[in-house]
Amino acid sequence: MRETSARLLRLLSLLQTRRDWSGVELATRLDITPRTVRRDVDKLRGLGYPVDATVGVGGGYRLGAGAEMPPLLLDDDEVLAVALGLQSGATGSVVGIGESSVRALTKLRQVMPSRLRHRLEALQVDVVQREPAPSAVDAAVLSAIASVCHGHERLRFDYRAHDGSETRREVEPYRLVRSGARWYLVAWDLSRDDWRSFRVDRMEPKIPTGPRFAPRELPPGGAAEFVARGIGRAVTRVRARVLLHAPIEEISPMVDPAWGTLEDAPDDRCVVALGGESPSSIARWLSAFDVDFTVLDPPELRDECRRRAEHHALVAQRYRGA
Repeated sequence: MRETSARLLRLLSLLQTRRDWSGVELATRLDITPRTVRRDVDKLRGLGYPVDATVGVGGGYRLGAGAEMPPLLLDDDEVLAVALGLQSGATGSVVGIGESSVRALTKLRQVMPSRLRHRLEALQVDVVQREPAPSAVDAAVLSAIASVCHGHERLRFDYRAHDGSETRREVEPYRLVRSGARWYLVAWDLSRDDWRSFRVDRMEPKIPTGPRFAPRELPPGGAAEFVARGIGRAVTRVRARVLLHAPIEEISPMVDPAWGTLEDAPDDRCVVALGGESPSSIARWLSAFDVDFTVLDPPELRDECRRRAEHHALVAQRYRGA
């Protein structure tokens, strides 16, 4: 009897990990016959778990939606991952989930085997409390936006731009994307007739939502890549090419392809092409290479590097005279 109960739990766990299973696959994983799989599925149904079955080529089993939620079966590593995530609570990019995280963690601790409780307690750390990030969003707002994305419903909202101006927007919402501590909505802007990404912390959604829409194909690369390209354009207002007086093998580990590219140059030198918000920000990056360099373009960067060098020389002179 105990062996049968353990097998039923393993079967239920497998059905939760994947949408569709063939009878042969389940029999192989459980080391039983397909006939025993059918009997075990009937036992799960008798216990109230909705297991759907299809026959013929491509047929199999899937866990259906029911009135009662089946027990969530996790392995040891999955339990610890969930517990640590709850223990962290709101990490600065989302607010309004702290108390819920504590309640969920308390419930999880109550059903944890002792070996896992001991591992979790050993991983406890103190956290320096700080104010939420300026770009933090409320969990309820994220949930509301995720809901209209899933339901393919138009969304109206007031939007505050970078310069503080406000506009009313109506969009077809598609995906939420997180980049660092910021959340973005990728949507089709009806007034611009084009794809746009919006910072969620600058949005004030309006209720009720609009009518349903027929989904469009996302931009090339998907929502995350679309947001990444937009962020890159926003922070790359200046492009520069600089000749570094060092071989490419020495410089290559310091250059991230996300913001710069390298090419060989004669006499064991190389050229880096990079972007930044301003000549000043690029000049700060160049000092990190700690090698001699020659600015090829633009002239504004050359002037900025000269001003910084003069400033450092003046500071050094004052220090020596102190």
